[in-house]
Amino acid sequence: MAVRIDGKALAAKVKDQVREEAAQLPRRPGLAVILVGDDPASQVYVRGKEKDCAACGIESFEHRLPAETAQEDLLALVRELNADSAVDGILVQLPLPGHLNGEQVINAIVPDKDVDCFHPFNVGRMAIGEPVFLPCTPAGVLEMLREYDIPIRGKRCVVLGRSNIVGKPMAMLLTQRDGTVTICHSRTEDLAEITREADILVSAVGRTKFVTAEMVKDGAVVIDVAMNRDDHGKLCGDVDFAPVERKASYITPVPGGVGPMTRALLMRNILTAARNHQS
Repeated sequence: MAVRIDGKALAAKVKDQVREEAAQLPRRPGLAVILVGDDPASQVYVRGKEKDCAACGIESFEHRLPAETAQEDLLALVRELNADSAVDGILVQLPLPGHLNGEQVINAIVPDKDVDCFHPFNVGRMAIGEPVFLPCTPAGVLEMLREYDIPIRGKRCVVLGRSNIVGKPMAMLLTQRDGTVTICHSRTEDLAEITREADILVSAVGRTKFVTAEMVKDGAVVIDVAMNRDDHGKLCGDVDFAPVERKASYITPVPGGVGPMTRALLMRNILTAARNHQS
């Protein structure tokens, strides 16, 4: 039976560290959150980030804009926040309404306030091993592996998914830590043969019960990044949890695994930005 990696407890530990270090700065770190429209899921995410900021001693500046906001008006707000010395990080809640160009908006954020690590400058710095920030979800996964003394060096790592937010940066960071990495996706042939070779299997597909026990090697470490809803509306990940848990050595539950760590690492990135600005 696998050890369950407790992301909630580890996230609390990270946030405690952030709060202690933030209190030592000349001024409180600040995060500006931009929410366009009234998407219910986005509102839930924003409230969660505000709660995390309060717990970590970080000032939160919320900017709610109507769904019909024009591109230039949104860019003008980003430019205003870029120039605001009280703001250390800028977060644009995605997805944006369909008429807005999200890539252009993200690229308008100055790199030193891009605490999500979405800007091409920060992605490039990460790629050469000189990051300003690390993307929050992959960084959270690394923190979990470190906390549980799970080695990466020399291990066969398989990442399911090739998104710019999780899959690609996850593979990059595992490679930089001397893992031997394979990225799999919707066009990968003989998928189960590849996943059964993984010492560390990271799934970010977004399909309920996609990863079955037959796809997992005995003793593998299974990291479930996905946040899905099953037929009953219950939150779950990609992994068919009960049978895979009996086969793996370590596993992350959903909820309570990677999700809390993603939010905690965002707080750490804001602290890093504030420390850079105030130094």
